[in-house]
Amino acid sequence: MLERWQEGPFLLSAAPGAGKTRPALELARRLLSARAIDSVAVLCPTAPLTRQWASAGAALGVQLQPDSNGARPPRDFHGVSVTYARVASDPAAWARDVSARTLVVADEAHHLGEELAWGVAFQAAFAAAPRWLLLSGTPFRSDATPIPGVRYDAEGLAEPDFSYTYAQAAADGICRPVAFVTFDGSLSWRSGEDVIESSFDTVLSTREAGRRYRTAISTELPDGLPRILREADERLRALRAEGHRDAGALAVAADAAHAREISKLISQATGRSPVLVLHTDARASQKLEAFRASREAWIVAVNMVSEGVDIPRLRVGVYASAAKTPLIFRQIVGRFVRTVHGRPPEPSYVYLPADPVLRVHASEVEGELRHVLRRADEAEEIFDEPEERRQTERSPSMDFEPLSAEFAPQMTLFGPAPPAPAAPKRASAPPPIADPEPATPARAAFERRESLRQERSRLVADLQRRDGRSHREINAWLNQAVGIARVESASIEQLERSVQTLVKELTRVSRAGRSR
Repeated sequence: MLERWQEGPFLLSAAPGAGKTRPALELARRLLSARAIDSVAVLCPTAPLTRQWASAGAALGVQLQPDSNGARPPRDFHGVSVTYARVASDPAAWARDVSARTLVVADEAHHLGEELAWGVAFQAAFAAAPRWLLLSGTPFRSDATPIPGVRYDAEGLAEPDFSYTYAQAAADGICRPVAFVTFDGSLSWRSGEDVIESSFDTVLSTREAGRRYRTAISTELPDGLPRILREADERLRALRAEGHRDAGALAVAADAAHAREISKLISQATGRSPVLVLHTDARASQKLEAFRASREAWIVAVNMVSEGVDIPRLRVGVYASAAKTPLIFRQIVGRFVRTVHGRPPEPSYVYLPADPVLRVHASEVEGELRHVLRRADEAEEIFDEPEERRQTERSPSMDFEPLSAEFAPQMTLFGPAPPAPAAPKRASAPPPIADPEPATPARAAFERRESLRQERSRLVADLQRRDGRSHREINAWLNQAVGIARVESASIEQLERSVQTLVKELTRVSRAGRSR
């Protein structure tokens, strides 16, 4: 259908992991080759995704500049990939660079709401573009706000122009099947002056059900969440012993403090510290990329990997997030359905407390991803009372205290029940793996440009130390020599000439110094 699409919004709904990036980039390449468009603007919810899009685009010959300041791409590039937040900071400025020959790709379009900041800015910035390609594995919102450009039927169902469900993708071998291993048992907590004991099968008030779940994800009860983490690690070791030697595991935490505590538990269980990724970490994107390309066993995060992040080697997950909405659940599960090139679509395993809400979400994952827009009075909250809605396991109210948890695996939802893992003998860490290194892909234009700018900056500093001129004087001389007004607007060829010019000048200065 994309081949026949000429204008207007187009919603492509495909299950997480089923592949939405490739058809979008193929479309962009075709339209650029036919000169039907002049540029591409890819919008993403997070900065790591902008670079992921740029790398994927480069592999197909579509060069995108991540984190650009405007919709007009620099020389050597076909377009830009930026966050919704960057556009929302100055939509009027973006609108000035957008024309009828701009293709707009909105990744994870469910982040846009017609009356919310990102959605309003998106509509204002890209009103002049006739083509909006909207991509989402979960084309619905939990706050009843429509997504710009999406059509809805009389019952509030989103009407994708093309839909490819998780069930279809799993049947076609595009996505992994997922087995959900739930844990239940006896949990107890202090609620005010009372001590309550319950399993997940017991019907409780909304308040106490929330506290039961917070008890389940507490890191302080040895036979609760720590038991789930140990079982998940046994599964990971078994998968590695069975042949998937770089299989990875992800634990999703409630908040940053919770993530650090989970990281400590994994270190104690495995003898090796996991990769810890928090949104407050300036190096979060680099950590994610390093983990994706490595053979590290475990990664712990809060919301950095809830969507879009492509780590195909993830085979084991632990769901300890405070969020229990269908949207967040499906996005997290989507991290485990991606396949590894050259390997069959082997099953992944997600371990979670047997909370009734999570069990319902798990049983619905194979269903259609089209979803009814929720009414405002039906919007699901993690906890029941207003003062508790933003609380997590690490910030309970004064009258709540988790006391004990005795967990055991109860069941597996859809997919064959996994046998008990036949793990190898325990060791401080899995042995190193000596797989051959993959062929090095062609370097993306944005990576080449970044490298040249860094080299230029280093050489300018070196020259300043050697001949005494200021950075400003050297930059002015250099820009004039290569014919640019600002380094930010320099092409790759101009940056290469800048580096060559600096090397020649440094050589001249060095020779002059030796002759004196």
